[in-house]
Amino acid sequence: MKRIATWVVPLLCLLPIANLSAAATAPASNAPHDRSTLTAQIDAITRQPRYAAADWGIAVVSLDSGRMLYAQHVERLFQPASTAKLFTAALTLSTLAADYRIPTRLLSPAPVRHGRLDGPLLLYGMGDPTLGTPGANPAWADDLAGQLAARGIRGIRGDLVADDSYFAGPRLGNGWEASDLLGWFAAPASALSVHENIVALTVTPAATAGEAARLSFAPDAATPPLANTLTTAAPHGHDDINLYRAPGDPLLHAFGNIAAGTPPLTYRLAIPDPARQAGEELRAALARQGIRLEGRLRVLHWPERDDALRRNAQALAEVLSPPVTDILTQGLKRSQNLYLQNLLQIDGISAQAAAADRPDAPAGFLSSEAWGLHALHDLLERIDIAPSSVLLEEGTGLSRGDLVTPEAMVKLLQYLAVQPWSATLRSMLPVAGVDGTLEWRLRDGPANDKVQAKTGSMTRVHCLAGYVTTATGRQLAFAILLNNYERGPDAPPANHDIDAIVQLLAGWRG
Repeated sequence: MKRIATWVVPLLCLLPIANLSAAATAPASNAPHDRSTLTAQIDAITRQPRYAAADWGIAVVSLDSGRMLYAQHVERLFQPASTAKLFTAALTLSTLAADYRIPTRLLSPAPVRHGRLDGPLLLYGMGDPTLGTPGANPAWADDLAGQLAARGIRGIRGDLVADDSYFAGPRLGNGWEASDLLGWFAAPASALSVHENIVALTVTPAATAGEAARLSFAPDAATPPLANTLTTAAPHGHDDINLYRAPGDPLLHAFGNIAAGTPPLTYRLAIPDPARQAGEELRAALARQGIRLEGRLRVLHWPERDDALRRNAQALAEVLSPPVTDILTQGLKRSQNLYLQNLLQIDGISAQAAAADRPDAPAGFLSSEAWGLHALHDLLERIDIAPSSVLLEEGTGLSRGDLVTPEAMVKLLQYLAVQPWSATLRSMLPVAGVDGTLEWRLRDGPANDKVQAKTGSMTRVHCLAGYVTTATGRQLAFAILLNNYERGPDAPPANHDIDAIVQLLAGWRG
């Protein structure tokens, strides 16, 4: 793998790698037949010397009897990584209608006279994280501009205002680390998002050593301010590609070298200002429709407000997201942080509206994210999960301040399993050996196609939580959380042993 700076994640690292998918298999002859054997076999995995300095938290519960079948440090707090998305999913399914579609609107308080909008045009986002993605309004800007043209509008005497202030609070999740913010997985969560707030950067060496390497961006309209000193080195040389953007600064620095003859390398980077990007795309679409914009593009970010723009405004055009269930499915299958963080904030806005007339409503300002977490704590209390066992700072698991006990995780899974929409939720989860982030895991052995679970991983954190059907058809909920594990140079991946535990559960005949 080409070495790059640690503050950006290469696209190549995100692709499935087949030779890592052959997780340890529990042969049928070794399948545990009773609880004591199951316990001994799991203990043998977790007590290997390479885990001496690491921490395991494991809870396995029978959904049929409610009995705890295996427990290791179930009451300790662990970093859950992306398995925390299960909590956000539970809140969303409890809060929003399954068929709810998130609107993105063009609004204006100005009248239309003789084919001209006599005032500003507001592009108002309400949290759709799928805008501009394949299968979900990829031509959203032309759609909106076309609706204006169909109304007979040929000119706009005012500014185009891209407004993402529907979400109150910072665009970055609480606890997200500065070193992550250039990577696609930490794209800002904006009420006006586009292309999943990601731009693809392709680095291509020049034909001759010493010349500048070429950097291209897709979509081209998302090309950021750039300081490129990346050069082309001699063929077969060592690549040293470095990408850096200071927090809060749109300028992207590219430096180092790439060897001549190296195939183009592609990286996915976060767009620092998604609302501005959306505004630029709509401005171009207006021109394509023959609609002349006389003003300039302005962007409104929280805590900026312009209530006069929305007061008595009429909706001139609208596009809708896919149903919330489709967004959740993509968010869980692909572990897409933007989708879950946006949904948490939409849940928070709903909770804030519901609490408006309650005497016990929180006083003072709360961000949309904080309102979502407040609603989650209410849900946990109804499930009888102690809030002290679920300490989440945001909705994705990206923050290292997120902490969950294995016991709380399986209690959540038990609750989800008896809801009217339980089958829908299970269908959203990655399936072992079949799709999502489990497509290349658990393919060999009894767990193949018998596990629906959410993965979670960060540096030194490896987790898996979900459901497994045993060899006798029993239904189990499990949470496996491994923290503080530093893999040695000759050690197998941690997922090898996590998957081995799941294979034991799938093969269990107790």
